[in-house]
Amino acid sequence: MAERPASGGDAAADAGRVDAAGAAGDAMDRLTARLCREDAVVVAYSGGADSALLAFAAARVLGGRALAVTAVSPSLAASERATARDFARAHGLAHLEVCTDEADRPEYAANGADRCYHCKSALFDALTPLAAAMGARIALGTNLDDLGDHRPGQRAAAERGAIAPLVEAGLTKADVRAVSRSLGLVTADKPAAPCLASRVSYGDPVTPEVLRRIETAEGALRDLGFPVCRVRAHAGGTLARVEVPATEIPRACELRERVDAVVRGAGFTFCSLDLSGFASGRLNALLPLLPS
Repeated sequence: MAERPASGGDAAADAGRVDAAGAAGDAMDRLTARLCREDAVVVAYSGGADSALLAFAAARVLGGRALAVTAVSPSLAASERATARDFARAHGLAHLEVCTDEADRPEYAANGADRCYHCKSALFDALTPLAAAMGARIALGTNLDDLGDHRPGQRAAAERGAIAPLVEAGLTKADVRAVSRSLGLVTADKPAAPCLASRVSYGDPVTPEVLRRIETAEGALRDLGFPVCRVRAHAGGTLARVEVPATEIPRACELRERVDAVVRGAGFTFCSLDLSGFASGRLNALLPLLPS
């Protein structure tokens, strides 16, 4: 019996996969070319999809002249720290952890609109001596999509001369995920996990206790089957506003007693469910309300 020809739909799917693979290869080539222009780099490495790809690519291009450094502070969840370690170990990356002191800086703890600037300043204060010893530049995992958001940390990066190879290579978040997938990196589909301080309502103090509550509550929600979630802290860390994807809201309502129990068990006095669903950067809606 003659072999049955592929359907038009199968052919189109195959063509789509070829196009996607080609685009990912082109993006990786651009990133490689950009990194080849550096003598050495210190990658600010959190273990997320962006910094993981950058650290992996830098190690591939520069070998021992690439160092991935993870900043450890109360704003880094323990699970994220462990994930970053595991990825670095699995791929043989040169990896260090350094403690940063942003939590001790009054400007950071005050949690104004420029909190991220003070956080990144603390990061650069810790990374600069390492970079100087290596004759390296500090590289951040910023991608093109990040440029349109409220990110005061980018000002700190510009002041310190840090580079953003993903941006300069023209990579969006989708490109980062596609390239990572083509390389078989486990971070390809890793949900975004910004620092815990990004969950604290602007104007409310950032304290180790509030960050601990957020970390504990989010971990408990993931255990309930909500891998993508945010616990936003309001009212001085007494009120938790839980965000899950809009499609998961009905299930969260069905489990409301368990959701309420684990969130209040983490130390919050009140637990609420945001009916708009999860979206990154939701707290930025409060920025116009801050004193100018």
